[in-house]
Formats: sequence, C-alpha cells, structure tokens
Amino acid sequence: MRKLCRNILILSSLLMASLTLTHGKTEASLLKDGAERQPPTQIASVYKFNFTNQVKTGYQSVRYDPNRGAQLYDSSLGYGFVQETNALPAREVHTDSITSDGTGFFITEPIFFAEPKSEKDNYNNYGMAFRMDAPPGTYNVYVKTTSDAEDGIVSVSGMQTSRLLKSGHWDAAKLVPVKHTAVAKGKEWTYTYVNGRDHIDIEIEPNKVNTAVGIEEIILEPILTQHRAAGALPNLFILGDSTVKSYTFDEAPMSGWGQIIGSMFNQHKLSVTNYSMGGRSFKNAYTEGRLNDILLNGSIGDYVFIQFGHNDESADEFRRYGRGSTEAMYENYLKEVYLPAIQARGMIPVLVTPMSRIKGNASPGYIYENSFKSRKFVDILKRVADESGVTLIDLNSESLKYYNEIGVEAITALFMSIEAGETPGKTNDGSYANGHPSKKVDGTHFKEALAKQFSRMIVTELVEKGATGDSTAASITPYLKGNVKHAALTGNWGKIFPEITNDTTTGEAAYYRNQIEKLIQLGVMGKDRQGNFNPDTEMTVAEFTRSISKLMKVERSDFAYYPKGKLSRETMGAILYDVYQIKFANKPKYMTDYNGTAVVPGAPGYDSNLEPGARGAMYYPLVSWTQLVDTGDISPYLISKVKSAYELGLIRSEVGITRGEMVNGTELEPKAIVTREKAAKALYFMWVLEHEVNAENHVSSLK
Repeated sequence: MRKLCRNILILSSLLMASLTLTHGKTEASLLKDGAERQPPTQIASVYKFNFTNQVKTGYQSVRYDPNRGAQLYDSSLGYGFVQETNALPAREVHTDSITSDGTGFFITEPIFFAEPKSEKDNYNNYGMAFRMDAPPGTYNVYVKTTSDAEDGIVSVSGMQTSRLLKSGHWDAAKLVPVKHTAVAKGKEWTYTYVNGRDHIDIEIEPNKVNTAVGIEEIILEPILTQHRAAGALPNLFILGDSTVKSYTFDEAPMSGWGQIIGSMFNQHKLSVTNYSMGGRSFKNAYTEGRLNDILLNGSIGDYVFIQFGHNDESADEFRRYGRGSTEAMYENYLKEVYLPAIQARGMIPVLVTPMSRIKGNASPGYIYENSFKSRKFVDILKRVADESGVTLIDLNSESLKYYNEIGVEAITALFMSIEAGETPGKTNDGSYANGHPSKKVDGTHFKEALAKQFSRMIVTELVEKGATGDSTAASITPYLKGNVKHAALTGNWGKIFPEITNDTTTGEAAYYRNQIEKLIQLGVMGKDRQGNFNPDTEMTVAEFTRSISKLMKVERSDFAYYPKGKLSRETMGAILYDVYQIKFANKPKYMTDYNGTAVVPGAPGYDSNLEPGARGAMYYPLVSWTQLVDTGDISPYLISKVKSAYELGLIRSEVGITRGEMVNGTELEPKAIVTREKAAKALYFMWVLEHEVNAENHVSSLK
C-alpha cells in the first residue's frame, strides 16, 4: 500500500509540474492559439480500504489489534487513524475508544461538546478520523458505514456535511446553482472532492451520545482533470465575500466588483460566473463546498479570481465553523488548500488583495491607510503569490490611492452611507428607507459607483501586468472588450463609463454620485456639453416629467395637469404618487415585507410617537403626517396626493436627516424648489421600488 500511495504521489506531481510554471507564467504554456494541452489519458489506481475481517480483493485491510487497538496513522504506511483532523483549527477526535468486532471499526461517545450560544458554529461530537496519503487531485469518495446516516455524520477533510448535502444556489439572485452535493443514503456516503493537501481525512462523527457509529469501507477513486468540451467557452470564476458578490434590488444600492467586472469582458469569448457571497472567508467558502463546486465545474485552463480577507478578520477563528483565521490559518488555506487544489485541476488562480475598509466617521482631510493592521492578510497574499508564482492584483493599494485622490466627502458617499429616502432596500437589520438601521456609515460595503472603480483598477492592473511579462495576465487580457483594454492602456475610461461626470466625483458634489451615475447610465438624466451634471441647478417640471416617464415607462401626457416652471417639492410628491398609482396594483415587497416587527401606519397599535428604535427598522416614515409642521403650506389641489405620497414613503423630509442615522425630519418644505441631485435621489428610489426584490441590481439600460 505504501508503494501504491507513493506511485500515485509521483504521478500527481508530474501532472502538477505540467500545469504549474513559475511567477505567474501559467496560461501561456497551457494554451497556444486557443488549443489546450490534453489531460493525461491514464490515472493512478483506486484507493480501497477494508475495515472488516473479511478479505476483499484489491483492498488494503486495516486490522484491529486487540492489544494495541486501531492502527494509528503511520507515514511509512500512508494511512491510519489520527487524534486530530486536518481542519483549521484541528478538531479533536478519538482513537483509544475505537473498537472492532470484525464487521467494521466502531466508536461510542458518552459526551459531546457545544459552545453555549454558538452551538451551531462550534461543536464537537468527536468520533474517529481515518487519514490516507493522497496527492492533490480530484476523487470520488465512497464511505460505507456500520450505522445508518441518521446516527452519524460523515465528512471529508474538515468540510461541513450539513452544507454539502443541500442543493440550491450560491448567489442571492439564484442564477448560480449548486451542482455538486454529497449523498447520504442508508450506510453509504458519496461526494466528489478536489483535494489540495497531500492527504485526505474521512471523519465519522456520531449524532447521538452513547450510540455506536463506525466504518466498514472507504474508496477513493482518482478522477482525471476535465478537458473543456469542444466549442465551450473558457471560464473565469470569481470567489470572494460581500465586497465581491452580486447583489439584488432588495439590497440596493450595495454592489460588489464581481457583478460589474463581467461586463468588461467579451462574453462571446469568455464566460464569467460570480460565486461570491457575503460573510464568506477562505475558511467557510471551503467548508461549505463553494470552492469545490467551482473546481468541479471548471476545466483545464479556466481562471479562478479569489479575494478574501474581510471576514477572515472575524474573532471566531477557533470555532469549528467560524469565519475567522489567524495569520497562520490564512496562509495555510492559501498554500495547502486553495492553490494546490486549483492547480491540480489544471485551472489558473489569480489572487486579489481585499480593498481597505474606510473610517465611516472620518473628517475632511483624513488620510486613509490600510485597514488590515492587526492581521496582515494583505501582506500574506503578496508574499504567497510571490513565492508560488501566482498572479496577484493589488486592489488594496489601488483602493487607498483612490480614496485619498477623491477625498473623504466623496468616498464616504460611495460607501454604504444611507439617509432617509435614499433607497427602499434593506440590510440584515431592516429597511434602509429611513436611514441606515445600524446607525452607522458602513465602511466595508459600497455602492455601484465604487464597484465600477474597483473593477477598473483590477482590469488596469491585469493589462499592465500582461504588458510587462506576466503570462497569466497576458492570457486573460485578450478576452477583454477592445475598448476596455484601450481604456486600461490609456487611462481614459470615458467611453466605458460615460455616466461619470466632471462635477460629481469629488467633494460635497459627490454626495449623490451613485444615483446620478445610474440615472445617466439608464439614459434618464444627462450631462451638459462640458460633461457636468450641475447637481445644484434647479429642476423643472418638464425635465422631471420627461425623466420619470422614461424611467417608469409611463406617458408624459399623464402629467400635463401640472403647471410648467420650476419643480417644487409638493409638485414632485404629487407626480410620484401619480406614477405609483399607474405602476403598482399592489404594494411592493419593499413596503410590506421589510418592517420586521414594526407596526405600520394605519394599523392597530401604531404609535408614531415611539422612538424609531422601539418600532424597528421600518420602511414607512418614522414621523407621521400629523407630526409634520408645515403641511398647511401645501396647495389645496395637491394636498391629497402629497399626503398619500408621504404615507407611502415616496417623499420624505429632507430637513434634519443625515447619513449614518435612522432619523426623519418634521418639515416637508412643500414650496422648496427641487435641485437636480435631489430629483436624482427621488428617481433612483422609484427605480428600485419598481424592480423585483430578488433580481440582480446591476442594470445598465432600460428594457
């Protein structure tokens, strides 16, 4: 058996050597004029382990010694039971209490461990773990247990079986299905697993105390790396956290660079799929099978872009299924799990350093510095990339340059700083409609306008690296759209992002930059000949009705009733109500589903005098109509519509509100003239309100 394991290791090493070059020089040797290197036509023998006294041809028999007990792992044999798994952190398992009656190896646990209040994330039912030397590669894993699936948990190398057994989707919009799941049926457990280490652990863990669970047989069947089907496009997979994920409309205006960057590639030549999700780190993207699914879906020559670091900072690194990592764990995941597994599949990793967080309450003039100080994950990524010859995009450094270039006011506006009336979306704490329910400026997550800039930075560095000898980067850049590559080379991104204006990118004028850019992108609002938006210019009724008619697909004639001239807030409120009546047969989910335990206006028990926090993070205005101090100033012929618009949350006070707080004002200012930037705020709110909550929110044109 020892000779068998070593032969497999040699074969795998030869395969790895053929797929991996040094210092970013990978794809150039894999691909030449679009033709891929053929995968090997033979694979090593199957690993088969028998834990019974019955002789099975082709199996390595694992014997139980009545005096010494179970065979402990021995590197000279290449297999055996261990006392700690290879999970990070290592999980304690037991060897002394393993027994055998000739039909398999058994263990019974009299007591389990579970951390109070964190039982789902940090528990240990102990049990046994059997280790087998097995080089990096893909394996069909078959485990036959001595007990039914309901009595025990089978897992492979620290993965979370409860997640592996579930189907579903990897993304919020449910566009990326889970394709590879584990199957537990009776006494059999199967899973296809891509291994990055030089060994595999099979763990058998009881579900119940004082209930025997055990193992009868293990088979590891090596699988050839996957050759891309004829005519199939190469793939670029993106794996990261909430700063990379693709967002839905109920989360607007939040965005990740992973949902933007795909539009920069020619998708007739390259398929881009974003597997990123909020809350993910190197650890849980591995344990839940997210990485494994990507690797099994990929082919030789496909790319995997990876950015982790924000959730890896979580102070739960010693919990079994926590998100955090020590610096040593972070490096271990990179060097012993991710990179070798990706390369064993013949795929090509590209590491992206995480952008820096910002200080949400920074004052003008503040100089941003790298936020990764306590755990130097960015430094580890750079060092490991250099040591392993993997291409790295230093988004962290580029993000800091951009933060300090446009300044505190502008960059704070691009992060998730939310005021009342800005969006009907929600966060985990409730609706954003009255301001940020967490009562903070979120310095980690950001809006689409900044996601575009991060995408620009990544593409620019790819092009620059490709031009200076990095063959991985050079192999990717031909898939970029021609005008994108030209923009990266020249630094002129005006044709890629024509929605960016000259006068709303820095300083206080960038306050509503995200809304302004979206409305220009949709063709609803525009710039002047000098490329300016003129955010403080007063809006006219004609321009507003033209914009909202195009945005919401209603007839301009529906608003002929309103007098021409400057757009007052009362007129804007009445128009918004008209549009609502035309477009919404029923209240959208933003209004009905995002109120938590809050009691809505008009419902029994509603008390507008309660503090906002006591009512929950609700969608509807925190200040009731009767609490407004200037409703008597509204024109009589408009008051009914304005009141309805207010109670629907379509128009809110602009006095006394502030980003980073959940607060409403008491002045409606009905006669005040609406500026272009305030009109953009109202139009963006209506645009989000119209969309299905679970649809991806990266929309670049009106259908």
